[in-house]
Amino acid sequence: MPLVDEPGGTDVDLKTQIVRFVLTGALSAVVDFGLYVLLMTAFGVPRDIAKACSFIVGTTTAYLINRRWTFKAEPSRTRFVAVVILYAVTFAAQVGMNALLNDVLPAMKVHLAGHAVTGAVLVAFVIAQGTATVINFIVQRAVIFKIH
Repeated sequence: MPLVDEPGGTDVDLKTQIVRFVLTGALSAVVDFGLYVLLMTAFGVPRDIAKACSFIVGTTTAYLINRRWTFKAEPSRTRFVAVVILYAVTFAAQVGMNALLNDVLPAMKVHLAGHAVTGAVLVAFVIAQGTATVINFIVQRAVIFKIH
């Protein structure tokens, strides 16, 4: 029995939404992490500023794809404002969690694309990103994409 939302702004079942959200999230995480590492290693941008910039680009990518593909929602000013508020909250949570974990995790080195990156950078990124992803899916599915 598929879980279908009526009249919640989407006719896509829960399983399909989860798969699409995860695929979109994976692509957006690659954009986010790639830009994060690039800004720090190639341009010398401080860690927290690099994370803030990469978060904005990654979440913008995710929102645009999720609105059209995952939730099949039409553009809406109200929905956009709700997403901005949600992303502001997850931004603070993710950047804060990333900074905290980078400060407390061991400083082993990992080589990515020819650059030495502290292992904590990768672990902290994955934990912070994963937490934000779960929060985003729940709030977007239950609230934001129900807005008309």
